Amino acid sequence: MTAPRSPGPALAVVGATGAVGSVLLQILSQRADVWGDIRLIASPRSAGRVLAVRGEETEVLALTEDAFDGFGVGDVVLFLTPAEVSARWAPVVTARGAVVVDQSAAFREDPEVPLVVPEVNGHAVRIRPRGIVAGPDCVTAAMIAALGALHAEYALADLAVSSYQAASAAGRAGSEALRRQLSLVAGSALGEQTGDVRRAVGEDTGPFAAPLALNVVPWSGELREGGWSSHELAVRAETRRILGLETLPIAVTCVQVPVVTGHSLTVRARFEREVDAGHAREILEAAPGVVLVDDPEAGEFPTPADAAGTDPAWVGRVRASLDDPRSLEFFVCADNLRKGAALNATQISELIAGEFA
Repeated sequence: MTAPRSPGPALAVVGATGAVGSVLLQILSQRADVWGDIRLIASPRSAGRVLAVRGEETEVLALTEDAFDGFGVGDVVLFLTPAEVSARWAPVVTARGAVVVDQSAAFREDPEVPLVVPEVNGHAVRIRPRGIVAGPDCVTAAMIAALGALHAEYALADLAVSSYQAASAAGRAGSEALRRQLSLVAGSALGEQTGDVRRAVGEDTGPFAAPLALNVVPWSGELREGGWSSHELAVRAETRRILGLETLPIAVTCVQVPVVTGHSLTVRARFEREVDAGHAREILEAAPGVVLVDDPEAGEFPTPADAAGTDPAWVGRVRASLDDPRSLEFFVCADNLRKGAALNATQISELIAGEFA
């Protein structure tokens, strides 16, 4: 027998014990509570752990079909798992009538699965033929609210971005690898001679292609044709989908930097019309999910250390291009675990819950 349900739709969080899952449980405890029961699910090795959500101790269930007993129409199952796990289990959930919100790459390119950032295209949540809604990559999520607001005014025509990605995008393994590497080089004179950082860090660079401490690594993802990385191509494809610009020219370079939390991007956006930087600042100030911090004379601009642990995308260094009156350049930072993943997924889930209220 299924235990009596509380009022409101039920929510299951699959991957509750991971880095993003931990942040999501904090967010659920901070936001207006729209949920009835909340069920926490993870791999069998994490089953039995007890985690706090909404001030209550909740036992983590193993990912099996039984974990979804009682879920049906009006309920939401949120996947914070690798793509192969989402691909395997999402159809199990939708067959029961519940809606899947997936934060992996499993469904981001599926034309029958909307790719959603609520501040930009929240309306797309309602059209989900497969019963699945996807959230974008954390790099795309960091810039898209600001970019979407500017696009609505000026019509985006061309985009070039470089990312400066935090180690925590690779989960706990990424954060732990960076901290271990930093401990190995701290207090040293390393970084002045070829190979000295590599020798100190050793062969184990964690999920990164090269040592990250005292370094930057211009690579993220897997190799694709033409020398592009899978991560760069994903940001390109996702930006096009979210903005509804299927042929938008986009150039992306993804770089890993020795920051624990908080992605940053430099953005050069070219529009159909001439851009006034002052008006662009006004647009960004009013944009949902965006905070403008833009006073270089006073030393005020966003940094990932300031964005960590916060919800918005922080935008600064807004300036008109010196060579093209239709281009605008700016810098943006966002917490990759919050807006880049957990918060965006929560916002999508709340939109779906609102349909059944």
